[in-house]
Amino acid sequence: MKFGKLLGLGTLLGVAAMAAEPVENTKPTLSDKAYEVGNALFEKFAQTDTDQPLEFPTRDQWNGFVGRLQSALENNRLDELAAYEPQARTALAAFEVLPGYEEYVDWLKERLDYIEAAQQAVKNPALPPPSAATLSIPHYALWVNRLQARPVPAAAAALLPVLREIFAAAGLPPELSWLAEVESTFNPEARSPVGACGLFQLMPATARELGLSPLAPDDRTDPEKNTRAAAKYLRQLYVRFNDWPLAFAAYNAGPGRVRRTLDQKEAKTYSEIASVLPAETRMYVPKVLATLAVRTATAPGELAAPH
Repeated sequence: MKFGKLLGLGTLLGVAAMAAEPVENTKPTLSDKAYEVGNALFEKFAQTDTDQPLEFPTRDQWNGFVGRLQSALENNRLDELAAYEPQARTALAAFEVLPGYEEYVDWLKERLDYIEAAQQAVKNPALPPPSAATLSIPHYALWVNRLQARPVPAAAAALLPVLREIFAAAGLPPELSWLAEVESTFNPEARSPVGACGLFQLMPATARELGLSPLAPDDRTDPEKNTRAAAKYLRQLYVRFNDWPLAFAAYNAGPGRVRRTLDQKEAKTYSEIASVLPAETRMYVPKVLATLAVRTATAPGELAAPH
């Protein structure tokens, strides 16, 4: 690796820390191993090729970036998420350069997609409006427009036949296999800094409940095991909420949060509670439904119930 790239990386990481103070009680953390690799590379190249000493971001700053992004995703304000675009791009450039961070790239790209869509929604809050034909899902048409010209991930062709078969065997619509595009871009090794892993980004606790071990060797990186577990979980969520948009919201935000929000609002549909759900969920649900529509020509109201 050339020093020029590392010098630029040092600058990127410094900016990614956002000249902000470390976040207290930050839950998400990147792997210690990846941090040590990045720090060692920085020390080896940056300190020997310049007269001006450079400082690698502290571990708190390093993890603080992810903590701040996660906070923006969990907040229900789209304008706060939209404002995070420069920092997310900076961090993505760093993740793509540092060895050991490849597994986080797809996760961050997906969040950047949410950020860009949030920017569109903030700039044009009434365009295009939800309609009865789309179950009144906010931002659904926005996502259809974003996805129509987007190419299918390269890994999809090899994986889809197996994924479709697993969902069908579980009594679920095989179209749900496209959820893997939203979750991981069909990358079985994809990981998030908060601990999710695999094609359908299962969290460790959820994986254990579904019979998978998140310990090395991590069952979640096995495409078939991950898909079977995701299918089982999605069936459980549909049975609980009797509605696919709500099931998708629960998959992203957690079933407890969705149920509490429905009860607090005395609501029965996703569209009634969307505005108070986390910003990530507000982008996730319409993106899932738009992905199914674009990839399989299945409109939001046409997705079959489990059988």
